[in-house]
Amino acid sequence: MRLVAGLEIGTRYRLVRRVGSGGMADVWSADDQMLGRQVALKFLHERFAADEQFVERFRREAQSAAGLQHPNIVSVYDRGEHEGRYFIAMEYVQGASLKDLIERGLSPAEAVEIVRQVLIGTRFAHSKGIVHRDLKPHNVLVDAEGRARVTDFGIARAGASEITQTGSVLGTAQYLSPEQAQGLETTASADIYSVGVILYEALTGQVPFEAETAVAIALKQISEPPVPPRQVNPEIPPALDAVVLKALAKDPKDRFADATEFLRALDAAEANPAAGGTAVYAPVDPLPEEEEKDNRWKWIALAILALLIIAGVIFALTRPEQVLVPSVIGADRQVATDELEGAGFEVVASDFESCDEPNTVSEMDPPAGERVDKGSEVEISVSLGQEVLIPTNGVIDEPAADATKKLQNEELQVRSEEVNSNGVKSGNVVDTVPAPGTKVQCESEVLIQISKGAKVSTVPDVVGLQETEARTQIEGAGLLFNVEEEDSDLPEGQVIEQNPGGGSEVKKGSTIDVTVSNGAGTVVIPDVEGQPEDTAINALRSRGAANIDVIRQDTEDPSLDGRVISQAPSPGTQIRATDKVTIYVGVFVEPEVPEEPVEPEDPDAEETPRQVPGAVPGTKGRRR
Repeated sequence: MRLVAGLEIGTRYRLVRRVGSGGMADVWSADDQMLGRQVALKFLHERFAADEQFVERFRREAQSAAGLQHPNIVSVYDRGEHEGRYFIAMEYVQGASLKDLIERGLSPAEAVEIVRQVLIGTRFAHSKGIVHRDLKPHNVLVDAEGRARVTDFGIARAGASEITQTGSVLGTAQYLSPEQAQGLETTASADIYSVGVILYEALTGQVPFEAETAVAIALKQISEPPVPPRQVNPEIPPALDAVVLKALAKDPKDRFADATEFLRALDAAEANPAAGGTAVYAPVDPLPEEEEKDNRWKWIALAILALLIIAGVIFALTRPEQVLVPSVIGADRQVATDELEGAGFEVVASDFESCDEPNTVSEMDPPAGERVDKGSEVEISVSLGQEVLIPTNGVIDEPAADATKKLQNEELQVRSEEVNSNGVKSGNVVDTVPAPGTKVQCESEVLIQISKGAKVSTVPDVVGLQETEARTQIEGAGLLFNVEEEDSDLPEGQVIEQNPGGGSEVKKGSTIDVTVSNGAGTVVIPDVEGQPEDTAINALRSRGAANIDVIRQDTEDPSLDGRVISQAPSPGTQIRATDKVTIYVGVFVEPEVPEEPVEPEDPDAEETPRQVPGAVPGTKGRRR
């Protein structure tokens, strides 16, 4: 059965796109149409389906893995078979693999935190009798919140539990324990070793053993001590260096007894980073000299046994008649054909419609990494591409979640961005790029523009500014300026108030009403002439006058005593509240009785009374 996007698996799952392929299985993202969630479907390669014993182990292990409900283990939801392809439905994790994070670079603290979570998940699996047997950074997923999850529990055990009939050890050589490399019985201690390799790589950026071939790596796993990680990365504390080396002990008895002991050692190293040296975790004391001499034949026998084991591994891992299948997934048809033929294979190519780039290899059988007979056939499936139409209905002006689902159902990838829109409700789709009705390659990315409402501007606070500056600020914010004048005691042109107020958010292009002072003032002088002094003062104050000056002025008219004789400014004048208003209040004085004229000695020298300039006849002015 060929797996393609849109294929219905049973009545529950619908394939969306392939997300990975390995030596044992292909992984697809799929829609769980029963529960409305995204899942990962792992399909066992068809060549394993012919081995009934293997399939039975696969089913049994998948069932066991389904019981591993733990925050640090990828959940297994379901298992089944569809047209001869066995599959497992698992939790779909949005994030990166630990391998990706290692390539980007991790600090020692970050590396230890992730490995600690791996150990916690591994400990839980071991407590349920499940050994992973293929732990590696590729099988650890880390989500955006930093939570690590181990994947492939059960499947790896079923696939890597023993040497296969072809003589190949399944698994990744860089992370295999020495006992796995020798084809010996594998226990939970093998996972401890693999986690040690993961921690080594996370701390240093490289695996402890590397070589050109899997055989050479396996031999190093068995016989060579690793370079202490602290020599590769001096930032690693001595205590942590010792923990890694303990986990990488060749003999399972010399490693940590279990994941709990490993975790405690990490905690101790974190509490006392300076405690160094592999002797801190040395499991066995050195033998006395006499005992070493007595057991020399024992060591010789062990050495011979080791050589026999190495010879057995070489025989198991190397078969002259077999070659490694190179990976050509994603390569151009001709490039893939040339590479496979160059490796000694016969190429059988077939075309099919898929969402992969046209004329590129989408699938191959046997998969990359397998060792098969030289000259045998390798089938490659070449994509013809597949065009889909961006929907014209059910997307524009629809809620973003509904539009996204609509596009994903059409086998399109969706990316979103928020834009302002005056006409589309916030949260609904404004447009797509490419536009609706456009034909694109399936699984192409479509950008949906989601409305975040009308574009808004923050209204500047312009109260107290002069009109010209206020206009500059408001128009600079993309708003319209409307001004009105008002009588005010403030200086002419100064902003008295605005609507909406400063700090408000309004649509771009909205009008801001601004009121400015005309400088005319707000006090209109009443007519207080003839009023008693107190009455006049109260009348002026009631109108807003705050600066009143009273000047006493003598008067011979008793009716003007204590009353306002005159005022300045004159009644009806408009002034500011702080401008001065002067009232002249009469003070009655008895008029002087003219004396009898004295006959002058000289009739021609008659004296004429002198009048003060500016005085009211019969009055004398003085300020109160």
